[in-house]
Amino acid sequence: VEHAAPCACPKCGGTLRALGEDVTEVLDYVPGSFRVIRHVRPKLSCRSCESIAQAPVPSLPIERGLAGPGLLSHVLVAKYCDHLPLYRQAEIYARTGIDLDRSTLAGWVGQTAALVRPLVEAVGAHVMAAERVHADDTTVPVLDPGRGKTKTGRLWCYARDDRPFAGKAAPAVLYCYSPDRKGEHPRAHLAPFRGILQADGYAGYARLYDRGVTEAACWAHARRKFFDVHAATQSPLALEALQRIAALYAIEATIRGQPPDARLAVRQAQSAPLFADLRTWLDKTHARISGKSDLAGAIRYTLTRWEALTLVLRDGRACLDNNAAERAMRPMTLGRKNWLFAGSDAGGERAAAVYTLTETAKLNALDP
Repeated sequence: VEHAAPCACPKCGGTLRALGEDVTEVLDYVPGSFRVIRHVRPKLSCRSCESIAQAPVPSLPIERGLAGPGLLSHVLVAKYCDHLPLYRQAEIYARTGIDLDRSTLAGWVGQTAALVRPLVEAVGAHVMAAERVHADDTTVPVLDPGRGKTKTGRLWCYARDDRPFAGKAAPAVLYCYSPDRKGEHPRAHLAPFRGILQADGYAGYARLYDRGVTEAACWAHARRKFFDVHAATQSPLALEALQRIAALYAIEATIRGQPPDARLAVRQAQSAPLFADLRTWLDKTHARISGKSDLAGAIRYTLTRWEALTLVLRDGRACLDNNAAERAMRPMTLGRKNWLFAGSDAGGERAAAVYTLTETAKLNALDP
């Protein structure tokens, strides 16, 4: 915006000469807009043989559908990345004079999720080819027609992130839906995987460890139990456990992003003595406190998983915790507060497909 200067001096009427300029930048907002794109295909006939010549129908994401790819992308990203339920989107679009029914938007989501399935499967193959995968799951309320309430489905997360041990492969995360939490579901999801599985103590993973998958347990889960005891009782023993675990994390912070062999060397030199002292302390403490106390329960949880918790001393690719999967689950919990429930089991599968693409994009610093 050019603001023209006066042609003559406003004080004496003399001639003005250029002296420079001042620029003020203001950040403004132009609301998003819709556009209608009309594909016009002239139809011609041959004077000799009367045959008809015409350009082919343009390829559209949804055959004979109203929505273009940009609008479909916007609807999906608004719901699954920005946590805007479809009914709120319909209200927003109505303010601009575009009447899109929620059922229409839901149909677009379903058809687009099916359209991108090959890309989701490619991301899944990339994740399952990793040396280490982080796994986690969370609940998803799902409408249960006929009962007048919702049932509980599960969203499973399988994250690949090799950056902590200097891996060059792109990070990615695969989400899968199941109508319940039976162990057969993660076993089916992870059927092609043969690396390190970084996960919590869910029993459904157990059979995976019998067929070549290496178990790596999560110190964040173990630490949380001691933290809860300390928060409730101010126990000095729980505090000491937290301090000992914190020392292990302090060493990990110095080797994050280094190759596996370098990480392993530091752990064996610096972390191994701390692990040994911690194991001795846990055994002695458990022997002199009540076995029915919450602190004893936290100690038993840790000791039961000790072999998997100390895999970091034998493999430089393993991590202390499963926080990569925990972080990947945050969008699910935020979205769940807004869209409240999935409309069906098929809706849960669609959510898993779209989350796979949006969250993998975000891991790679791409605009979903």
